[in-house]
Amino acid sequence: MLNALRRRFQAWWSLRHTPSDTHLMVQRNIYILPSRPGLFFCATLLLLLLASINEQLSLGYLLTFLLTGAGLASMHVTHGNLRGLSLDLRAPAPAFVGEETTLEIRLHNRAAARHGIGLRAADQGRDHLAWTDVPAQGHSQLQLRLTMPRRGLHALPALRIETRFPFGLFGAWSVWRPASQVWVYPAPEQPCPPLPVASGSADPQQTLQLAPLPGQDLDEVRAYRRGDSPRQILWKKAAQAGDEQQQLWVRDTRSPRGRDLWLDMVDAAGRDAEARLSRLCAWVLKADAQGLPYGLRLGSRELGPALGAAHRQACLELLAQAEGAPS
Repeated sequence: MLNALRRRFQAWWSLRHTPSDTHLMVQRNIYILPSRPGLFFCATLLLLLLASINEQLSLGYLLTFLLTGAGLASMHVTHGNLRGLSLDLRAPAPAFVGEETTLEIRLHNRAAARHGIGLRAADQGRDHLAWTDVPAQGHSQLQLRLTMPRRGLHALPALRIETRFPFGLFGAWSVWRPASQVWVYPAPEQPCPPLPVASGSADPQQTLQLAPLPGQDLDEVRAYRRGDSPRQILWKKAAQAGDEQQQLWVRDTRSPRGRDLWLDMVDAAGRDAEARLSRLCAWVLKADAQGLPYGLRLGSRELGPALGAAHRQACLELLAQAEGAPS
């Protein structure tokens, strides 16, 4: 019975708060309750009313009703401080395990100025609130920091927007479920160990080099492709071409077969799975920083040697969702 009620409540809650990267606060999704000081305020009003009735004090009635009116006005202002405010979320950048993910949230206000707007993850305490004021007919921006403890592709937690303006007697809040997801990559091993040897190398101590070796061929020249290292660009040729030709050309060094740099799970053997993934992550970042074309092998899954931001991202995502990755 209890499980059935819980499932029905979760279904109702999910329908009421559909995931979206924009959030408009209206009457149906703003909630308000008395705060702890507000409860003491209500108790004080009740005592004043009882004392006024018992003693037949006209001034006591006047004070009680005056304070009651002020409290009701405060409740109306608190609720209106959120009503009509809209928010949107910029897609979060990927992070590594243990690092903070920064959510950039923009608040839009088409009415009078809003004060004391707080934002936090719904599963965090009030000490994690990020505060801002939103000017009249203007915008404001908040940055919320979250720490993801596990690698993988994660849904963002529900966010809670709240306010207690103006007197703190009532707390109004709204719940927002962002639709965006964030990639969390394995934490790179520090310090980064040396890159593995190039496959097919005759000397086990010889690492991959980009400089021409005996037996290598230099292609004539080819047009620049996205992801090519700046060191391969023929700058003199580009300068001689001047304004007549805007095309950049690069020198393409082709290694013999079997000398590609492969980052393989087997090369990090002897360590637990998470540590091996951390080492592979460090190798990916190091090879990319040095402009070395590299491939990645994880068991039966592999990405062929390449360079560029898109290849680096594909490799890191493959590491993040490797077998055994927490969901």
